[in-house]
Amino acid sequence: MSTTAWIVLGVLVVLVLWVITVYNGLVAMRQRVGQSFADVDVQLKQRHDLIPNLVETVKGYATHERGTLEAVVNARNRAMAAQGPEQQVAAENQLTGALRQLFALSEAYPDLKANQNFQQLQTELSDIENKLAAARRFFNNAVSEYNTGIQQFPAALFAASMGFHPQTFFDVGEERRTLEQAPQVKF
Repeated sequence: MSTTAWIVLGVLVVLVLWVITVYNGLVAMRQRVGQSFADVDVQLKQRHDLIPNLVETVKGYATHERGTLEAVVNARNRAMAAQGPEQQVAAENQLTGALRQLFALSEAYPDLKANQNFQQLQTELSDIENKLAAARRFFNNAVSEYNTGIQQFPAALFAASMGFHPQTFFDVGEERRTLEQAPQVKF
């Protein structure tokens, strides 16, 4: 074999190894996105499981607040039925808003606010919310790395053709202003 053939063969081997390395890196980033979304999903499941107990506790004290309680239950059901990150983000944002309204009710009912079961559930939910925030940050970081990886040269040349597509962040987005406002409690 001539020297030129060896050089061409060497270049081809290096090129193939480089493509394999880039592909494996993209696969690892996609797996990290999937794993981090599963972590978010675990926290959301715990949150969803806690809400019925919270609603039942409040129901005994705030019987004429049926609309708020139904809004929480409906938001929970929509959140549990949501498919994919985009729908889950929207549904979870609605659920967060409904929960804020529910906790605002506790201010109007001193007996409820003093109830040990309610306080325990509120503490558990607060703990889950903190874990959920951490899981969302981890997920968004993994999505950021992945999206950057598939958009950077040279991976951008072939990432889309190999099935690597941008992922969506788990963010409150446009509803942030609504969620940051204090809830309105009217009697």
